[in-house]
Amino acid sequence: MAYSELIKNFNRIREYMREFYVYGFKSREEYTKKSARSYDDERRRVESWLGDYMQFRQTPDGKNVFLSIDSRISRHNPLYKAWKAKSFTDGDITLHFLLFDILHSPDVRLSLHEITGEIDERLLSFPEPRLFDESTVRKKLREYISEGIVLAEKCGKTMYYRRSDSPELPDTDLLDFFSEVAPCGVIGSYLLDKTQAHDDRFAFKHHYITGALDSEILCTLLTAIGEKRTVTMETVNRHRDRTAEKRVVPLCVMVSVQNGRQYLMAYVPRYQRITSFRIDYIVSVQPEDICEEFDALREKLRDMLPHMWGVSTQSVSEHRMEHVEFTVRYGDDEMHIHRRLEREKRCGIVERLDANTSRFSADLFDAGEIVPWIRTFLCRITEIHFSDQALEEQFRNDIDDMMRLYFPEGGDTP
Repeated sequence: MAYSELIKNFNRIREYMREFYVYGFKSREEYTKKSARSYDDERRRVESWLGDYMQFRQTPDGKNVFLSIDSRISRHNPLYKAWKAKSFTDGDITLHFLLFDILHSPDVRLSLHEITGEIDERLLSFPEPRLFDESTVRKKLREYISEGIVLAEKCGKTMYYRRSDSPELPDTDLLDFFSEVAPCGVIGSYLLDKTQAHDDRFAFKHHYITGALDSEILCTLLTAIGEKRTVTMETVNRHRDRTAEKRVVPLCVMVSVQNGRQYLMAYVPRYQRITSFRIDYIVSVQPEDICEEFDALREKLRDMLPHMWGVSTQSVSEHRMEHVEFTVRYGDDEMHIHRRLEREKRCGIVERLDANTSRFSADLFDAGEIVPWIRTFLCRITEIHFSDQALEEQFRNDIDDMMRLYFPEGGDTP
């Protein structure tokens, strides 16, 4: 069978692209989830879209193929190209262009019988004409009606169809920004394809592009949230390489400002608690019934946010908080330290003790989430306390280990 770069099931290519770009650096022999032939086919597909970004490294175990994308050069997310390679049948593409050639203007208004007659008349001029019955044409028109690109109007007993008015596209600067920053930015990328070439005004120091692979999952979740529905999701545990099915009430999506990772905050009826799920670990989502308690659950999440540094709610079931506070001292020429504390404090409180000293404090569900941020102030911390003594001891031990690593002789420290 001839090779094609088009795909039917995006979830399959999503996994391969994640292996190449996110988890990557595996040789053909190390990738054991599928056959070697499947690996070669998917690699060729990815290469057809992203050949300019593919590299390889020769190792004793074989050739490792991976994607290398420099955001300083690539102003637009190249991973969106995978979404624009969906396969189609000869009949689908033929009927698509025939319909929009017939309904070429919003002023053209035709019945199903008239449209089918026009299609037959045009196809008869083909050497090997392929005819479409009214049932097939009706189904295709219904599909376009659901997408909003065809309108149906009933006059008496007859249904008439016409093309909807073409919407005015947003400003290209807006689309450039939206496509690279917003969740489901691939929508902006599709709209950009309809605009004329223009100069890009944006470059991103931190360009989080891997969320593009989760766009379909994210769109389904956002739709379910908007409709206040319960969903059944299939999730994968990548450490154990197994999947599980969970029934949850999706409440909101949170995006990390540090790494761009996307999380779903959802209520799990089985455990009667709100918890988080990494969206890149969600394989599929199936919308279910309306959740009558949605508004109350959403309000409960809002009440929890002032005590969440990230997405962890691990101690919610015990109805307790963990307190953390630390004091930093800085020089006269380092007033930016206090401004940084104010800017990055999230749900914490910052106090100015004197001209050169500030104190941060917070009551959190999981104080462990804040530790990486605290470490960025290490050279200036004069005092630190955690209500979780085990966490405080671990923090201090980590500092001692670091000192021994950099100063094994026990000499003077800076």
